[in-house]
Amino acid sequence: MASFTALSPEPRVNHPDPKPVATTVAYLNGEWKPLTDCSVPINTHALQYGTGAFEGIRGYWDGTRINILFLREHFQRLQRNAKMLLMEPPTAEAMAAIAVDLVRRNAPKTNVYLRPLVYKKGTTLGPVLVNVPDGFLAYLQPLGDYLDTSKGLSVCVSSWRRLPDNSIPTRTKATAGYLNSALAKSEAVMNGYDEAIFLNDRGQVCEGSAENIFLIRDGVLSTPDRTADILEGITRKAILMLAADLGIPFVERAVARTELYTCDEIFLVGTGCQVSYVRAVDKRTVGDGSRGPITARLQTAYENAVYGREPRYAAWLTAV
Repeated sequence: MASFTALSPEPRVNHPDPKPVATTVAYLNGEWKPLTDCSVPINTHALQYGTGAFEGIRGYWDGTRINILFLREHFQRLQRNAKMLLMEPPTAEAMAAIAVDLVRRNAPKTNVYLRPLVYKKGTTLGPVLVNVPDGFLAYLQPLGDYLDTSKGLSVCVSSWRRLPDNSIPTRTKATAGYLNSALAKSEAVMNGYDEAIFLNDRGQVCEGSAENIFLIRDGVLSTPDRTADILEGITRKAILMLAADLGIPFVERAVARTELYTCDEIFLVGTGCQVSYVRAVDKRTVGDGSRGPITARLQTAYENAVYGREPRYAAWLTAV
């Protein structure tokens, strides 16, 4: 695929993200109502046992409209994952239509984050997935940078290991699995780091607490492959597409821990964190500690795509 010269990104301004306000309209099991009026019983199955699957979806405000990023892909993944967890969600098309309606009803004029969730809404006791009714909800809130993408991150290799696929599969984005992420992220923050990097039960590099990871060494982009207990990230797939279009060689493979200490560049990607470069791992500086040239090219290309400034990626966006 042909490469392209990315446009210069607009200056980035970071503001504290406001919390959802009382006037925010949300969707809960067939009803539209104020977010503050949405509630579930305290004995809801998903609340007690973590029986749910969710997505995180960004909408980018371009000054005139919200552009929802990878709308179709997110709901196709949610539908697949919910079925794997023995839930019967609405169709991907129906969930996507609800997401578009959610944006229209709230009419935000800033970047937003959508959170749809398929969950077990029954109130029976017992950690079982069959014969428990399913529910679907969706809400949105303003969201700027989940991580500060303008400065490098200081990360640590977590003492916690990523859940293996035969335990709670990370690829499902199951709510229960995020306790694993919370333990690792909390450990990192308590020790003065910005983020944690998981190893899997085979001692290989896996991902961040809520991000996929990429390394660059000698001009080659590497990322853990899909058998490494990672989330098969939609942003991860987009970065590989951008790398191909920019002529950057890449490989999906097993990554050893010590490669984190000897590579030239590292960055994390995800719907929330977008593209965030890493300046140090376990207090070891990555490269010269600044954002590397390949990371910069990919970050700029990604920003141009999600803000609708690069026509070849217009299909990534749904305008509302």
